[in-house]
Amino acid sequence: MKKFLQSAPISGARLRARLLLSILLSSLAAGATEATKIERYEVKAPHAGVPAGGARTKVVAPAGVVRAVVTDYKNYTAIITRFDKARVVGRSGDKTDVYLEVPIMKRAAKIWAVVRFDPPKIVDGVELVVGRMLQGNVKRLDATWRIRRVDDRHSQLELELSIVPHLPLPSALIVSEERYAAARGVDGVRKEAEKRHGRATN
Repeated sequence: MKKFLQSAPISGARLRARLLLSILLSSLAAGATEATKIERYEVKAPHAGVPAGGARTKVVAPAGVVRAVVTDYKNYTAIITRFDKARVVGRSGDKTDVYLEVPIMKRAAKIWAVVRFDPPKIVDGVELVVGRMLQGNVKRLDATWRIRRVDDRHSQLELELSIVPHLPLPSALIVSEERYAAARGVDGVRKEAEKRHGRATN
C-alpha cells in the first residue's frame, strides 16, 4: 500500500520548470490585478471638518479619452452605476449644471444635488474637473476629478468627494460612503474609457 501512496520523485529540471511556471503565473496574475487596482484613500477637505474620500486607478486609455468620459455628464447613469439619476439641467457660460442622485447606506437614503462642473483645466500638469453643489439635500458636496497623463496610451484617474450632511453622522460612516462612491466612479469611467479607446484603435 505504501508504494502506491508515495509520489514519484521529481527531477531537478522538472522542479525548476514547475517553479518557473509558478513564478510566471503569479507575475501575470499580479500584473492583471495591478492593472485594474483601485486605491481608496482620504484627504483633508478644505471646506469641511470631515475628510474627503477618494479613489484612484490606472486607465489603459489616453488622457483625452478619459476626459471625454469624465465630462459626459448626461450618460453618468450608464457609465457610473452608483448614480441612480444624472442629467444636465443647465449651463452658465462654460460651466455645466448636473442633477445627480446617489443612494447611500445600502439604499436606506439618497443624496441629491445640482452640481456645477467647471470646464477642465490644467494645474501643475494635472487636468482637473471640479464640481460644487448649488443646491441639494446636504449642506455641501464637492467633487474633484484628476486626470494624469502617464504616456500616449495610459492615464491615472482620481476622484475625490466631500460630503457634509445636515444630520450629525459619524465621520467614519461619511468617509466610508465617500470612498465607496469614488471607487465606483473611477472604475466606471475606467471601463468606459478603455472601451472607447479600444473601439478607436480597432
